[in-house]
Amino acid sequence: MPAFRTLDELDVADKRVLVRTDLNVPVKDGRVTDTTRIDRTAATLRELAEKRARVVVLAHFGRPDGKVVPSMSLRPVVASLAAALGRPVTFAEDCIGPVAESVVAALKPGDVALLENLRFHAEEEADDAAFAKQLAALGDIYVNDAFSAAHRAHASTAALAKLLPSAAGRLMQAELEHLTQALEKPQRPVAALVGGAKVSTKIDLLRNLVAKVEVLIVGGGMANTFLAARGLEIGASLAERDMADTARAIEKAAAKRDCAIILPADAVIAAKLEADAASRVADVKAVPKDQMILDVGPATIGQITQRLESCRTLVWNGPLGAFETPPFDRATVVVAQAAAKLTEAGKLLSVAGGGDTVAALAHAGVVDKFSYVSTAGGAFLEWLEGKDLPGVKALQP
Repeated sequence: MPAFRTLDELDVADKRVLVRTDLNVPVKDGRVTDTTRIDRTAATLRELAEKRARVVVLAHFGRPDGKVVPSMSLRPVVASLAAALGRPVTFAEDCIGPVAESVVAALKPGDVALLENLRFHAEEEADDAAFAKQLAALGDIYVNDAFSAAHRAHASTAALAKLLPSAAGRLMQAELEHLTQALEKPQRPVAALVGGAKVSTKIDLLRNLVAKVEVLIVGGGMANTFLAARGLEIGASLAERDMADTARAIEKAAAKRDCAIILPADAVIAAKLEADAASRVADVKAVPKDQMILDVGPATIGQITQRLESCRTLVWNGPLGAFETPPFDRATVVVAQAAAKLTEAGKLLSVAGGGDTVAALAHAGVVDKFSYVSTAGGAFLEWLEGKDLPGVKALQP
């Protein structure tokens, strides 16, 4: 794990602390509809306020492309943030310049202010040094609590960290510690479950994982591509047949590393993807040409859950089937609940994140039962791919 300072090493009393957060939450009719990201970063902000820091919150919202877009203002987030913190939150109509400066200057120890969307300024995504200096002028200390934005080399995640004494917030710290436990210094054997539609979007991920885990479980449309690469008839199933050589190369690399790849042995098939469509279980060697594979079958579920019982660490990214559409959610739900049970029994460290994973695990009712579920999306994936993340690297001394 890269070396970085934490809040425990900072003296923040009466200091202006700039905290980069991820408040990119869903908003409908001016109200936040899911406060998960707010709730998760609230621990850092609350701790700083309780230590009598003057807390200045930096965040982005949507993709305004460097322009002021009223519908992408962070103002609707203020009420939810204040509720999560249990204290008032002042809002500044800009994140730099006189407006921001006056709001920050008025803060007293323990006060919290949220500045307007960083991405209203094109310089943010350009990692502009001058823009970072304007942000730095508002603070004495920098804390990054937005692991989900750490894969972006933006002014507020990269350049700013070099201008002020910096540290990781509690959410960033938790992400890095759990990912280190999962892949860099894991208890073995390690299993990785990777689902989703396309092999092409996860080539780097699969190549990195076969070198680090003992078991690779492949589900979703990705598994269909691997089955087709083995010469099996997969009917009308979603697959990337032009990725057959890549799939075979990944299997060959896994064999060299003694990494077992588990693909579906049976599948739930149907003529079309729709709720409660007529479906049946078939051996993957007997899929009719007019049918599509939409979930893994009971024999494969049993194989996966049995294999997890002998593992000590699980990294999960992506669903096993079309979980949004019952009955094709069954494999994801059953395997997720089995992993959660092993986790609760202290037999498995389970770390999950990226893409549809959080929604899939929430559907299974196990988000709070895994060791750690990341909401970081792209940053989580890039870490699993073995890439350096600019926002993390900037925190290193």
